[in-house]
Amino acid sequence: MELVSSWERKGIEQGMHEGKEGLVIRQLKRRFGSITPQVTQRLGKLHVEQLDELGEALLDFASAADLETWLARH
Repeated sequence: MELVSSWERKGIEQGMHEGKEGLVIRQLKRRFGSITPQVTQRLGKLHVEQLDELGEALLDFASAADLETWLARH
């Protein structure tokens, strides 16, 4: 017997993604003041692991151009 059904697992994964995406968006807004809707849309397409990577990488970003470069590579 499974402890977590497939639809529960999917819900957990979606919740994790939304939480990490929200955190990265808040970090980017704090760092750069605002982000474009296009960037927000691109963040929504990243995997959870990529959002983790971005959360760490943005600590070294000097400008929004660094974000664009990072997104282009991922």
